[in-house]
Amino acid sequence: MGRLCSRLRGAFTGKEVDEAKDGRALGAAQCVAKGGWLASKRADGTRCDRAPAHNPRRRQLQTVLQRCKRSPGRRPDPVHAGVVTAPFLAGPLPGPAAAQRLRCPLAQRRLFSNSKVLVELDESTGVAVMKMRNPPVNSMSLEFLTEFSISLEKLENDRACRGLILTSAAPKVFSAGLDITEMCGKGEEHYAAFWRAVQEMWLKLYQSTMVTVAAINGSSPAGGCLMAVSCDYRIMADNPKYTIGLNETKMGIVAPFWFKDTMINTIGHRATERSLQLGLLYPAPDALKVGIVDQLVPEEAVQSTAAEVMAQWLAVPDHARQISKATLRKPTIDRLLAHRDADIQNFVTFISRDSIQKSLQTYMEMLKGRKG
Repeated sequence: MGRLCSRLRGAFTGKEVDEAKDGRALGAAQCVAKGGWLASKRADGTRCDRAPAHNPRRRQLQTVLQRCKRSPGRRPDPVHAGVVTAPFLAGPLPGPAAAQRLRCPLAQRRLFSNSKVLVELDESTGVAVMKMRNPPVNSMSLEFLTEFSISLEKLENDRACRGLILTSAAPKVFSAGLDITEMCGKGEEHYAAFWRAVQEMWLKLYQSTMVTVAAINGSSPAGGCLMAVSCDYRIMADNPKYTIGLNETKMGIVAPFWFKDTMINTIGHRATERSLQLGLLYPAPDALKVGIVDQLVPEEAVQSTAAEVMAQWLAVPDHARQISKATLRKPTIDRLLAHRDADIQNFVTFISRDSIQKSLQTYMEMLKGRKG
């Protein structure tokens, strides 16, 4: 304990460590990684002072210190960068199951998030859950797409992460697709930046080395459908009110070739031809029949089923699965990479047409009328 406490002094003040040894738990809301050692701060970023000695959570920090004790000469595992919600510093005293999660390293479950995406990585399983949270319908704005790609890249580069479950934090909707306001009434430079961000989202998701499972807990039209079919496996809530499909033609716009290629790879050429021309949105049972989704389950079982499916996929050796996936998807990815700039220019030219702008404005007014 003496060795551990001497190391903790690099992050705590001497007074704080002494108080911790005495069992007077720090009143922290979060634990933040700092230089590989535990640092204690409040949620507003200010440094914690001692909590009253009668703090009911005083024994919890004692438990943490005891579990973090290491044999002489062995350096404790560093805490990964990022914010970790600390259940032992907020709420009631943990039971045996919660106490088990407090064993070192502390970051068995790592949380990192931004304003649009919440990610939780369980290091014991190697599985991350990414929840989209861009109210009200998880529309893909330029800001959302940027933050989504950043979060995905972090997971891709994290050796502890082998699988990703993609879902929504909003009820009844997975993602409503591309944000129409990003394509209406803006300049060419903005359109180009937006479309490059859409490309980047797809490239990172479609060629990810992780196992990717879409837990579709609501409707998923247009770009939301693209995101779902870019995953390795798709589980959808068994609710006929929830729909999924590439319905761009209903808005007066055209799905680009790589949307089409991804759909063909999923449901075949003839079904894609019909779907894209008619802008079909499939209710969940029909989506299963055509092959857009792989499995329907009760809405309350979507997340648990995704975890079970993930375990099956992770049972396959990573290198064999990754090479197989790359071989199958490489031609589709290479086609966009070879024509990426031309695709952006085509989008900018197309979306800037007066007729297309009018179609988008009409569609937006129709949506406003439905809400009203």
